[in-house]
Amino acid sequence: MTTRIPRVRIEKDSMGPMEVPADALYGASTMRAALNFPISDLRFPRTFIRALGLVKLAAARTNMSLGLLDPKLGNAVVAAAQEVVDGKHDHHFVLDIFQTGSGTSTNTNANEVIANRASQLLGGDLGSRLVHPNDHVNMCQSSNDVIPTSIHLAALLAIQEDLMPGLGNLQSALLKKSDEFWPVIKTGRTHLQDATPVRLGQEFLGFAGQAEYGIQRLRRTQQALAQVALGGTAVGTGVNAHPEFASRTCRLLSGITGVTVQETDNHFQAQATLDAVVEASGILKAIAISLHKIANDIRFMGSGPRAGLGEILLPEVQPGSSIMPGKVNPVIAESVVQVVAQVVGNDATVTLAGQGGYFELNTMMPVAAYNILQSISLLAASANNFASQCVAGIQATQVGPAMVEKGLMLGTALTPAIGYDAAAAIAKEAAASGKTIREMARQRTKLSEADLDRLLNPEAMTKPGLGAGGGGG
Repeated sequence: MTTRIPRVRIEKDSMGPMEVPADALYGASTMRAALNFPISDLRFPRTFIRALGLVKLAAARTNMSLGLLDPKLGNAVVAAAQEVVDGKHDHHFVLDIFQTGSGTSTNTNANEVIANRASQLLGGDLGSRLVHPNDHVNMCQSSNDVIPTSIHLAALLAIQEDLMPGLGNLQSALLKKSDEFWPVIKTGRTHLQDATPVRLGQEFLGFAGQAEYGIQRLRRTQQALAQVALGGTAVGTGVNAHPEFASRTCRLLSGITGVTVQETDNHFQAQATLDAVVEASGILKAIAISLHKIANDIRFMGSGPRAGLGEILLPEVQPGSSIMPGKVNPVIAESVVQVVAQVVGNDATVTLAGQGGYFELNTMMPVAAYNILQSISLLAASANNFASQCVAGIQATQVGPAMVEKGLMLGTALTPAIGYDAAAAIAKEAAASGKTIREMARQRTKLSEADLDRLLNPEAMTKPGLGAGGGGG
């Protein structure tokens, strides 16, 4: 006779018994939430689950050190939480992003998973409550301070481990191209119109500077996110938490992760608002706009190959058309621009979530967490991919240098010698006739060939100096 393996078990919470899948590490409260919120397929990402596990691990170690948690139980909690940190139980975090606004359901999910796994490690069955999800795993904590702390910690780790290195890789690739392209002089553009000459390497130096300043902005963001809500418990007063719990736990988290985490000096703002998250999202949007500028300039400079600007050649990574043979498109740059659109949309969501602070609690934390962590992840991956798949393989063509002598804005260099009005007249006549500035200057001025060579030297016009007249807009 075949023994039937039960598909469910009965667990209880404060609302009574509940059927739970027999092998699930979560319990009754998580099951209720799973049934209550069948909204989407969006779930908290690995970065958040890792951070939540780290908070629970550090909390258990702190509570043992304070003499509040029995070491036998506490060590089992630490071991189970470490498994959560390591990603061994991600499939037991089953709840939708669109849930209770405080994230209480997901905090409960973590408490139940860790408690059940810790009970197993102690030899007990699932649901035995040898380790209790509230009394032991959630000791000195509330969802209202754990979830915002986990958001900050997850963002800090993702910025430190993924986004800053990604932007650093992009900066390095752009600087390498800046050095390579430094000898290449081309026509600059302002208002999408011809301007005075510029080095292609100077343009790439500007791109590299955008990546560098993005990293600097992230460092300022890290300072804001470092202040966490842990210790405020329900409404910021710290009720049911040891006075030293938060500061000790934050020191442990800093030591474990290598990122700075500090107890806020004002718990009432820390969990009633998402101000630091809104600030961080704004910085991510600024970085996204920087990437948009770089990607757009590069794809326009590479447009063609015959009817576009054609000043650079982009790596050919895949066929570009199902109907036009031989067509190759700037797909990596296009990918970057689409990531930018997503990040800007995410920032709008985080901004609206920041408006969800009512009295002592913000109630839009899960959706804010999802969107800011997605933005960090997308920007990191996009920056790395852009650097390796596109920037590293860019080549300069001779199109840019060939157009410099034909450029009408070379007339700017005549201004110190003949004045703005005369130089403007020469530029207009050159434009109408199709002749170069040099050719028209020979006809309309008494400047010698030596004077024209000196004044119309495009290399000299790429450096600071007082030899030229006022710049145009």
